[in-house]
Amino acid sequence: MEPTSITERAERILHDAASTLMTPTAGECLACFVARQLDEFGCDGTHRFASHYRDSVAPRATALLARLSAMGACCCDCEMFMNTYQPATRLWTQAHEFVDSDDCDAWAEPAPPDTMPPCETTRRGSTQPCANWERVSRSRYR
Repeated sequence: MEPTSITERAERILHDAASTLMTPTAGECLACFVARQLDEFGCDGTHRFASHYRDSVAPRATALLARLSAMGACCCDCEMFMNTYQPATRLWTQAHEFVDSDDCDAWAEPAPPDTMPPCETTRRGSTQPCANWERVSRSRYR
């Protein structure tokens, strides 16, 4: 048996680390997984994370990309959060009045959370978002 080279061991370590990062956690929903991956790796202009989720968790969801496209995420993963899903209203900061640096009264609009809470999970094989996400309301007629 030939000993493994340092290069092969390094490649194995990198492969294992990438697999760990790219694997949806147990019960993790599509939206939480894609948001986590986008935070970690950014968008490359494709549906690579949604496709990876489908292949790993919900292989029977063959129409997932068509459904996302119909909801407004036609070209890439980041469009899911521009046009399709947003953090649930209960997670947003409340609108409030405050005094600004010039001692004037000011109004802060509701805002989404800076970081999302842990995924509230979905059933195995589902491509629906967990309770942390809501559909973005879109006008049918533009």
